[in-house]
Amino acid sequence: MNSPLNNTTFCLHTFGCQMNKHDSERVEGMLEALGSLPVQSVEEADIVVFLTCCVREAADTRLYGQVSSLKNLPLRDGSPLRQRIVAVGGCIGQRDGEKLVQQMPHLNVVFGTHNLASLPGLLEVAASQGGHQVEVLEASENFNDQLPSVREQAWAAWLPITIGCNNFCTYCIVPYVRGREKSRPLEDIQAEAQELVGQGVKEITLLGQNVNSYGRDLYGRPRFVDVLDAVAETGIERIRFATSHPKDLTDEVIERFATLENLMPYLHLPAQSGSNRILKAMNRRYTREHYLDLVRKVREACPGIALSTDIIVGFPGETEEDFLDTLALVREVGYNQAFTFIYSRREGTPAAAMEDDTPREVIQERFDRLVEAVQEGACAANQAFLGAVQPVLVEGSSKRDERLLVGKSPHNVTVHAPLPEGVSAEQLAGSTVNVRIDEARTWYLSGKLAE
Repeated sequence: MNSPLNNTTFCLHTFGCQMNKHDSERVEGMLEALGSLPVQSVEEADIVVFLTCCVREAADTRLYGQVSSLKNLPLRDGSPLRQRIVAVGGCIGQRDGEKLVQQMPHLNVVFGTHNLASLPGLLEVAASQGGHQVEVLEASENFNDQLPSVREQAWAAWLPITIGCNNFCTYCIVPYVRGREKSRPLEDIQAEAQELVGQGVKEITLLGQNVNSYGRDLYGRPRFVDVLDAVAETGIERIRFATSHPKDLTDEVIERFATLENLMPYLHLPAQSGSNRILKAMNRRYTREHYLDLVRKVREACPGIALSTDIIVGFPGETEEDFLDTLALVREVGYNQAFTFIYSRREGTPAAAMEDDTPREVIQERFDRLVEAVQEGACAANQAFLGAVQPVLVEGSSKRDERLLVGKSPHNVTVHAPLPEGVSAEQLAGSTVNVRIDEARTWYLSGKLAE
C-alpha cells in the first residue's frame, strides 16, 4: 500500500548540536523511504520538519518565528496533500509537547527526542486524517540505530555511542529533554563503524552528550577507551568525538592521542568557566586546576593538538573577578576555537532560580572582551601551521569563491586552496589532498596544493 507521503516534498530545518544533525539525516532517510523528496525551500515543501534545540532562548524565538511564517504560506501547485504539514521535534518538542499546538494551531505534528522512529507514522496520519498528532515519550528503551539515514556528506558520518546525560549541570536543560544516559553495546558500535568504512566513509565522529562516561550504565564503568580502540581497528581514516566532559576524561583516553594514528589531533573540552566558584555553582564537578592539568597531559601526549571549548559568560552571580579568572584561563590555554555564549535562563533548571542583578550591559561588555581574547588566541595558534603541509579532507568548493576547494585539516581547521586547472571541487570531494599553508588567519588557513 502506498504511503500518503508518496510523491510529496519535504524540507528540514535543524538547530543545535551534532546529535540533532544526525537525527536530521535519519529523518531524511525515513521520509525518502516513504517516497518523499527533499527540497531546499519551504515554498517548495509539502512537509516542513523542525529539529530543535532548547539550550538557549534564541532557539525558541527562531522556532516560533519560522513556524509562524508558514501559517499563510500557500501550498505548491501540484502537491498531493490538502495542506502543508508542519512538524516540530527535538528538544523543544520533548519539552513543550501539547503546548506547541495550543500556541501554534497550524502546527500538525509534535514528536520528542525518544520517538524519532514514530515520525513517519505521525506524518502519515496527519496527511490522511488531519488534526494534531502529538507523541512525546518520557523515555526510550531503544537506541533507534536501525533507522534509514541519508548522510549530508558521503565520506563523513556521525556515529552515536550514547544518548542522554546524567550530569545535571545547573544551567542545562539537556538531561530533562534527552533523558538519562544510555550507551550502545560496544559490538554494535564497532559493527556500524565497519559498515561505514565499507561504504567509503573516511571520517567518523563519535557522538554523545558525554562520550567519556560511555559504558557506565552497561558495564559498570566507563569504557570509552575501548570504543576508540574498536573503531580504530576498522581502519577508518579519521576519528573524532564530541562532547568530552573534563571530569570523566581519563589518562587512558588521553594516551590514545599518542598511540592511535587515526584519532585526529583535536579535542573539544568544554570549560564553561575559569572560576572555581562558578564551576561549583554550575555543578561541573571539576576545578580550574584539574582542567589545566588535563590540558597539560593532552599536550604532552599529542604536542600541537588543537583544542576548542565552550564558555558561558553571565552565569548568575558571576563577578568581575570570576570573569577575569575565565579570561585568564582562555589566554593560558590558547584555544584554536571557542564557542562563547551569554548565559540563557532555562525554566526547570536549578540556575533559573538563582538571583542575579548584574546589568545586561556589563555582561555584554565582558562577553566582548572574551571574544577578543578568543580571536587573539585562535589567530596565534594558527600561526604554528605556516609553512607546514596539511592533509586536507576536501568537502567541496568555497561558498565565496568556487575556484577554491575547502576542507578540514586533521586539527579540524578549515583550509582553502586553489583548485587545479580543469578539476572541480566535486571531483575532489571526499578525497585527501596535501596543502602547503602560506596564510594563517583567525578561523582558517590558506595554501596551495603540494606535490
